[in-house]
Amino acid sequence: MNKLYMSILNAVAKKPNSINVLSSFLAAFAGVLLGFVIMIIVSPQNAFGAFSDMLFGPFANMTRIGMVVRSSIPIMLTGLSVAFAFRTGLFNIGASGQMMIGGVLAIYVGLNWTFLGSFHWVAGVIVGMLGGAAWGAIPGLLKAFRNVHEVVASIMLNYIALYVARLLVLRTMFDNNYGASRELPLSAEIPTWFLPDLFGGTKVNVGIFIALTAVILIHILLNRTTIGFELKSVGLSRPAAQYAGIRERKSIVVSMVVAGCLAGLAGALYYLDVDRRYGVSADIVTHGFTGIAIALLALSAPLGVILAAFFYASIYRGGWLIQRAYREEIIDIIIGFIIYFSALSLFTKNVIANYLRKKTKREIELEEKVGDV
Repeated sequence: MNKLYMSILNAVAKKPNSINVLSSFLAAFAGVLLGFVIMIIVSPQNAFGAFSDMLFGPFANMTRIGMVVRSSIPIMLTGLSVAFAFRTGLFNIGASGQMMIGGVLAIYVGLNWTFLGSFHWVAGVIVGMLGGAAWGAIPGLLKAFRNVHEVVASIMLNYIALYVARLLVLRTMFDNNYGASRELPLSAEIPTWFLPDLFGGTKVNVGIFIALTAVILIHILLNRTTIGFELKSVGLSRPAAQYAGIRERKSIVVSMVVAGCLAGLAGALYYLDVDRRYGVSADIVTHGFTGIAIALLALSAPLGVILAAFFYASIYRGGWLIQRAYREEIIDIIIGFIIYFSALSLFTKNVIANYLRKKTKREIELEEKVGDV
């Protein structure tokens, strides 16, 4: 048993990426475990059955899996938006505002540009991305040229985006019968292709392929291109990047534009979905804030965002399955704790790395003592 334990530790120590995976897994596991404890405290007789339903119920059949896939699309992209900004040394807390602007502009195109035919929904997605990029550029420019912290600027822009989007809906696309934006024409809705047949009739559309493509492109951009190297260099050390001749201001603006573009894409894919309308409530969409937890759980790795988004979506859908046993507020508390602990993956990573470092140091000292003897 000790040999197996040591072999696992050595394997983890030799591959830094495995530390990331292990830390994210342990953080998520801790959150799920605490959620189970809360279930026992609230309703012991229902805890075991409800806990099993919450974890495994979303994967019981293809219809439920399709619901998980559909729910994961917007949060995968907002998580990617936040993760990209993290990797470049910025904190994009304005993904919700960028998503709202992108979504409303996509709806506007969907309702008014019907002359585009089969290219209609594509135009809506592109305009949504451009809207999010423009909204993300504002805190980027303020940061680059006036040294305004992007957290403060993006938080304020979330509220501005809320009321700008609401005004645009009320003035140009409001449906009094529903209290929300008008119903989209069929050509503006993102096509589903074969996916409903695959997922038991669930309205999954090709947005999942677009989201996965965006993740892969961002992974390549960050790890295989000169631009990505420059953006990460500015994030790691701005003085060093300036010394190397990298244009700091340009990198900051580009980072926030790309992050905003991804959040705008999330809005376009979310609101151009079947049976979706933009309501005029006074609430900021929560997908951007969920994206922060997803980016933290993924340790800002683009490919890790995929798993983190599916994990959150499955827990969220699992919460719907246990509403008979637990009140909605209790379910929200449980999910909140799971997300909170998931966000501690960076702390868990540092704990594991420090433990492995000390373990390796002790082994080296022990080998030296044995050699001296």
